[in-house]
Order: sequence, then C-alpha cells, then structure tokens
Amino acid sequence: MPRVSADHLERRRQQILDAAQTCFARKGLHATTMQDVFAESGLSAGAVYRYFKSKNDIIEALATEATVDLRATLTEAVYSDPLLTPPELVRLISADVIKLSAPGGPVRVIPQAWALALTDAKIADYVRTNILGFRRLWFDYANRMRDAGWLSPDADTDAVAKILLGLLPGFILQHLILGDADPDTFARGITDILPGYRSAAGEPETARA
Repeated sequence: MPRVSADHLERRRQQILDAAQTCFARKGLHATTMQDVFAESGLSAGAVYRYFKSKNDIIEALATEATVDLRATLTEAVYSDPLLTPPELVRLISADVIKLSAPGGPVRVIPQAWALALTDAKIADYVRTNILGFRRLWFDYANRMRDAGWLSPDADTDAVAKILLGLLPGFILQHLILGDADPDTFARGITDILPGYRSAAGEPETARA
C-alpha cells in the first residue's frame, strides 16, 4: 500500500480546519458539532478523528493559526531596529487584526476560545500560555522604550506590559463587536497616553501619529 505524503496529510488537515472555521463562523463554537464538521469537510468521522480527537482540539488548532501571525507581527515590531514608536507599533498590529478578521477569518475564533477557556481546563491552559507569550513581548517592548528614554528610568515595565497587553484583545473586541475601532484611532490614542516618546524620538511635541 503506497505511503501517504506529508503534503497530502497537511492538505487534509487544513481541509478539516477550513471546514470547521466555516461552521464556527456560521453557528458559533458551542452550537457547532463534530457532525457539522464531517458534513462541511465531506470527510468521514474516522478521517476527521485521525487528525483531531475532539472539537476542542480543532478549536485549539484554529486559535493557534490565528495567533501565530499576530505574534509574528508583534515579535518583528518589538525587536525592530530602529525601535518602532508606540503609534507605529499599534497601527501595525491592529491592521493585522483587521486583515485576519474578515468574515470567516481566523481572528474571529479567538474571542470564542477566550470564552471557552472559562469552563474548559485544556483550552484554558492553551489560552493562558498564549497570553503570557504576548505579555513577554510587551514586557520586552516596555524595556526597550525605557532604555530609549520614552519612559521614565524608574518605570515599572512589568506594569506597563500588562497595560499594553490589553490593547490587542481590546482592539479585537471593539473591531468585531462595535465596528468602530481602526488603526489610526488606536495610534492617536496611544500617542496621547504615551507622549514621552516624542521628544526622545526627535518628534515635535505637537506631532500626531
């Protein structure tokens, strides 16, 4: 019997994830059943279970896909040289959210995974690990801002990181639910909250991002 190629296995796995994402977008996480995923993917239960043992495994995989791109964007921005200013970074990451949250987009799964984490221990472990990963990136950015003179020398960068962490989920929720959040608005807001970077970066105090 011929061996199945790695490419074939990955295509089949992605076929299942695409089908599940379509179902989640249509019915939501809680209402979607594995039978819905079987029907949408056109695969048998056995074929789907070969890749994912449960609906929660599919949710975790989709949430991972959604956050991988966002984390890559934030990582590149945090460690860029020269250091991106707060409005530049916020505009970049929020634009990425918009790109990934089109109808059926992977970012739409993220808030649903957060809600599920409140009652499901396995999902909670994944979400907690993911959030801490993002917070470490914001912590490094806060330290770089302090070293660049954009924060006071005695700034509590751990506290700053925890505040900055709230920007990403805050933008996701406002964009998806309220529909009135956009990158330029968030960039202007962070400019007013963290004005100290302007003089240190050589920008006029009256400059707006």
